[in-house]
Amino acid sequence: MRVFKCECGATTFFNNSMCLSCSRELGFLPDKLQMVAFTGDDAGTIQTPHGSYRKCANYSREGVCNWLLPADKVDELCQACRLNNVIPDLNEQENRTLWQETELAKRRLVYSLDSLGLPVLAKADDAARGLAFDIKASTESERVLTGHADGLITLNLSEADAAQREKIRLSLKERYRTLLGHFRHEVGHYFWDRLVADPGKHDEFRALFGDERADYAEALKAHYAKETNPGFYEEFISHYAASHPWEDFAETFAHYLHMVDTLETAEQYGFATPPASARDFEGLMTEWYRLTVALNSLNRSMGLQDAYPFSITGPVKEKLHYVHELIRNAKAPGKSAPAKVETRSTDAGKSERSSGATRELGGDVL
Repeated sequence: MRVFKCECGATTFFNNSMCLSCSRELGFLPDKLQMVAFTGDDAGTIQTPHGSYRKCANYSREGVCNWLLPADKVDELCQACRLNNVIPDLNEQENRTLWQETELAKRRLVYSLDSLGLPVLAKADDAARGLAFDIKASTESERVLTGHADGLITLNLSEADAAQREKIRLSLKERYRTLLGHFRHEVGHYFWDRLVADPGKHDEFRALFGDERADYAEALKAHYAKETNPGFYEEFISHYAASHPWEDFAETFAHYLHMVDTLETAEQYGFATPPASARDFEGLMTEWYRLTVALNSLNRSMGLQDAYPFSITGPVKEKLHYVHELIRNAKAPGKSAPAKVETRSTDAGKSERSSGATRELGGDVL
């Protein structure tokens, strides 16, 4: 994540909607990946060095966004908010507070995808290949399961509650669990469909991650039925990744986003050196190893748990390299579109796809 500057020279951050130094409003331009300070006119038009913009409706009306969109767009919502298919009941004040946290994490996700040049297409624009989010709170009549199915990512709003999330993390014996990690994990399933679900790419994928045709429901059932295997880290980035090849890919994809975003932040503060080129995977890994050792050492100096409780072994590094190349080649000329895989119903009555079923998310999700 970049560190931004207000026109007054003060440092601003990705989630800021006001400069604490000059008190001007701030807005993020997703098409430019820039933060700008502004004063809007009576018509709501915001003049910036990059042209005329206006606030996302979730910025001006709900106060849960800080993104802007070009003034000539007919949409009321920004790129990130347009991905919402369902939002929680805002008559509940707690829901509104948790939704704000959720939207921030989702905007960070979209920022990372945009920075990497990955396509972020809303289902409102392409029902078959687009992306959408159902952000819902569980009720007495409905238990919301976090998961992905055919481009629709469902997120249980309780994951935005830090206390509840920590309780789940401990119950599942996870090393790490974050709201942003859930988004990154589930979008990994989405991009498996978009970038891997092409018969011509199956051999390379299966050589690293295993055969995704293995029964998903049975694999998850077996995963939760057995004790944690302490040797999982030899081949997998997390214990949950060992449950099924789809989950292995999603966990690896999430970890890669975690790495590149954290390294970008470190570079902004002079703690890391950018690789020689975007394709320099070895350079990226060298900086990552150096940074994570420093992060853990700093935490230990404060008497805290390791900030980075993961181990990148040879097999895990190969998988990360696969994701690295997959992303870098995503916009290659002449790339054929992956075939659409139909949704089917499992014996348990849950919606399932070839990239994963709507399910309760477990494991060491970043």
